[in-house]
Amino acid sequence: MSEEACIFCKIIAGVIPAPHLATNDEAIAIADISPVAPTHYLIVPRRHEENAVALHRGNPAELGALFALVDELTSREGIADYRLVFNTGAGAGQSVFHAHLHLIAGRAFSWPPG
Repeated sequence: MSEEACIFCKIIAGVIPAPHLATNDEAIAIADISPVAPTHYLIVPRRHEENAVALHRGNPAELGALFALVDELTSREGIADYRLVFNTGAGAGQSVFHAHLHLIAGRAFSWPPG
């Protein structure tokens, strides 16, 4: 997927409006438009990379920026129990091929995930 066609790149650029729940220099947090739980946020790096490993290969510190936003959101909202998910590849459920971390909370989860 090219950066020009990427919905997350368009959100980051302000072409598509989406309220930013938290931001830092390397990432933004937005609400998922198809939530699977009462709390379902996406933590999206500003730099376009297809998946988390590609993001790490380009600049490992950017992964830390994603987790800094997780820390900010969970601390601010008093979220103690949550799940973090990176989907990599269509077979794993990735539908937007710009790395992003799902922060999911507000209900009980089973294991293994489905």
